[in-house]
This record gives sequence, structure tokens and C-alpha cells, in this order.
Amino acid sequence: MKTIALIATIFSLFFLTIITTNNSIFMKPKTSIYDISIKSLSGEKIDLLKFKGKKILFVNTASECGFTKQYADLQKLHETYNNKLVVIGIPCNQFGGQEPGNAMQIQSFCQVNYGVTFLMAEKVDVKGDKQHPLYKWLTEKELNGVKSSSVKWNFQKYLIDENGNFIDYYYSITGPMSSKITKQL
Repeated sequence: MKTIALIATIFSLFFLTIITTNNSIFMKPKTSIYDISIKSLSGEKIDLLKFKGKKILFVNTASECGFTKQYADLQKLHETYNNKLVVIGIPCNQFGGQEPGNAMQIQSFCQVNYGVTFLMAEKVDVKGDKQHPLYKWLTEKELNGVKSSSVKWNFQKYLIDENGNFIDYYYSITGPMSSKITKQL
């Protein structure tokens, strides 16, 4: 009997080790999102660590896109859930040249047309050879510990939990106030 119990214990420990090291559910990110540096539209460093304890929704944005009207719902999301969510807009000009403006023009456009008060980051590349480290983390399973993706178009969204763990991503067609997002909050 003791031999069977010992074998069962060894097998259980072996099986648990395999699961925790090879299963993506248990995979820990190699890099903390809080260690990634990005600047605001005004050029100041954004300290992502100060948002620990809140979820973060990263959205690549553009002023001349069919999805630009999502700024209004991003603002609504920001106002509705600001006690537990930080919305960060990240301008990008890689999809149809739909964000041609400079930082001042982008900020003005967002405030005048949509009353944006949520945080807007610097304009970056979200894919390709010059992909910003934040988007490398968001799109590579090896870095975020959960899944790989590619940014398909403007207003693709990435949700991070209160401890900096990747939750999921949502294509542009998923509106900011969609239950797919709000149920996670």
C-alpha cells in the first residue's frame, strides 16, 4: 500500500510540474508591463506602475478612421469605470495613414471633437520593425504569458488586469462599451 501511495504522490508531483511549466494558463510573463516605458502626447514619461490595482485598456487610435467615433465611447468607458480602469489611447499612423497629425494636433482633435480626458500616449508603431516595446508585449505570448496576436486595424483594444497580467484583446469592431469588455471590469 505504501508503495502505491508513494508512486501516486510522485506521479502527481511530476504531472503538476508539467502542467505548471508547459500550460499557457499558468505561464508567467517574462517581462512586466510595468517595466515598459512610453511617453504621453506631451512627451512626459507614463509610469504604468502607478496604475497597478486598476485594469488598463490600451487602444491604438487614429483621427481619420471609420472607427474614430469610438473616442466618444472610450471617454464614456473612462468616466464610467475610472475607479477601476485606466484607458490609454495610443495614436498610430500605420493603417491607411489615418493619424497624420502631430502630438498637438492629435490632442486638440480629441479634446475638441470628443471631449477626451483619458490619457493619450505618444504616436507609435504597433507592428513591424519599429514596433513599440509596449505592443511587442501586448502581441507576443512569449512576453505577455497568455497569447500572441497581431494588430489588424485602428482601435484594436488590449485589456490588462490589476496586476499587470494580459486578459484579452478585442478587434476594432468591438466597441469600447461592449459587454465583451465591460464584463471584465
